Amino acid sequence: MAQSKLDLLQGTLDLMVLRTLSALGPLHGYGIARRIERVSGDQVLLNQGTIYASLVRLQQRGWIAAEWGVSGNNRRAKYYSLTKRGAKQLLAGTENWERITAMMGRVLTMGSGGGEQ
Repeated sequence: MAQSKLDLLQGTLDLMVLRTLSALGPLHGYGIARRIERVSGDQVLLNQGTIYASLVRLQQRGWIAAEWGVSGNNRRAKYYSLTKRGAKQLLAGTENWERITAMMGRVLTMGSGGGEQ
């Protein structure tokens, strides 16, 4: 699959995965990836390696847990769910993202007069 249409800041995908699991509950990796793609209006395209690298990283940090189950098409799949630590990280990451976007909004909309501080 081609690269993502948008270059994502480091940690952004992890935050999207945490939010997806918070909103929808346990999902397998393919379901998480497709949900993120749909919600982004297909501006983010995730290949298998990208989503699973994020899932491994989040699991190693204790932010998500995984257990085996059976998917809708009757295949064995690993389902991921948000942990309490992951919920705390989601809150902290969301607050940080809101600070960054507010700051970028201020910078990108400043007047061109050059006299602003």
